[in-house]
Amino acid sequence: MEYPTIDVLCVGYACVDINFNASHHPTADEKLRATNMHTCGGGPAANAAVTIARLGGSARFSGYLGNDAFGDAHLREFADDGVLADVLHRGDAPTPVAAVTIKPNGDRSIIDYRSPSALAPEDTIQLAQFPAKVLLIDGHQPLLSLALVEEARALGIPTVLDAGSVNDGTMLLFNKVDYLITSEKFAKHYSGEDEPRTALAALDGTAPFIACTWGADGVYWQDEYGQHHTPAFDIEPVDTTGAGDAFHGAFALGLAEGLSPKQNIRRASAVGALTCLKAGARSALPTCQSVNALSR
Repeated sequence: MEYPTIDVLCVGYACVDINFNASHHPTADEKLRATNMHTCGGGPAANAAVTIARLGGSARFSGYLGNDAFGDAHLREFADDGVLADVLHRGDAPTPVAAVTIKPNGDRSIIDYRSPSALAPEDTIQLAQFPAKVLLIDGHQPLLSLALVEEARALGIPTVLDAGSVNDGTMLLFNKVDYLITSEKFAKHYSGEDEPRTALAALDGTAPFIACTWGADGVYWQDEYGQHHTPAFDIEPVDTTGAGDAFHGAFALGLAEGLSPKQNIRRASAVGALTCLKAGARSALPTCQSVNALSR
């Protein structure tokens, strides 16, 4: 049986975020009382899928969730937002958990736990049976993602990698996708350069389209016509958690919708900016109406 084509298949990491608001990040041996706390689903690919759904697109998530209460809660969140989560792997390893501490200026620190066995088999899902206009991966399910990238290439489906940091998964995949979207952290680590245009140039040849998100400095990107820069929206961030996830989800949806690179980068930047205006990642992901109001 072949299922209807969706806009984006998002493959990778799903976790639960426990978010603490605090006056500062704790130091060694310090006991710090949070001013607020809330819990929600998280993970780059999982948040991207929810972003797509809230923007009016169709998304399916595939990856790993544990057979535990956190996994059950995450599936309920997917269902509430209309994200398809009918083809993923559940196992005895616990659902990954992240503890996020957010300062008043929006800066964050994260400590997380993920069991080495919290992986989905490489044959968990195939695009031939569950077709999508775009494949978005975050590197956290490397073998499954590699198999899907190879299948997508054969089927002519565009592929996007959310390269948040240099790790085994992103290094396996970063030069095999059509759209490489990196964080400032990845670009600096990979290139050894601190200047964004120089770091972007160091990535030349790894993918037909490359973009580096650079926080408040905006997005530096490169296509067949050369390097470009899209400034960031002028906001006062409350919490930057999930802004990159939201950007990637919006960008993948823009590909499915046929937006031009310039239009796509600007809208994705608006989605990321709006995510910074509320506490938490999942709970802050914006709707289509708010994005249109900011980016027009």
